[in-house]
Amino acid sequence: MKKIVILDYGSGNLRSAERAVARAGAEVTVTADRDAALAADGLVVPGVGAFAACMAGLRSVHGDQIIGRRLAGGRPVLGICVGMQILFSKGIEHGVTTQGCDEWPGTVDRLNAPVVPHMGWNTVDVPEGSVLFEGLRDERFYFVHSYAARSWDLETDPTGTIPAPLVTWSEHGDRFVAAVENGPLCATQFHPEKSGDAGAHLLRNWLATLA
Repeated sequence: MKKIVILDYGSGNLRSAERAVARAGAEVTVTADRDAALAADGLVVPGVGAFAACMAGLRSVHGDQIIGRRLAGGRPVLGICVGMQILFSKGIEHGVTTQGCDEWPGTVDRLNAPVVPHMGWNTVDVPEGSVLFEGLRDERFYFVHSYAARSWDLETDPTGTIPAPLVTWSEHGDRFVAAVENGPLCATQFHPEKSGDAGAHLLRNWLATLA
């Protein structure tokens, strides 16, 4: 049974994420403890609310350093909702720019849609070769957000030695990044823990990738 830490930095649906990952077959701990977060087989970074508040909370427990150190060692991390958004370079909310973890280049900003927030079930456009979405190509997932990354700016390695990230898209007004698979770093804009059987299947797929 894989040991998973849900990073507790004052933001996110911690208990629902804990229950969902446990039901998927993992041993789960909710903590901000650095050593536990670094030692776990997988780290889940949830997040709800404002980008700036999430980054402030993350930095208060050195979560940005924990994420960076895990990824430097090839150790898996899964971001969820705003826990995905903070992985980008920056977020812009109400005219205020906040620096993110900068694991991926790009900006998180307000969705260009007639109705915001985007709340409810939606389909996703899954790329070929996805492991996270194996067996889930035609499923719907549950979204609750007003902001998103609306472009993917990471350049592909021209030598081909580093596999290109797999980017899943969805649409609400315009296209936005719904999920990313990038080596040890994966993330979803939607909430797997609120996405019923499809979300549970996705979490099992992620757990199956952990060494």
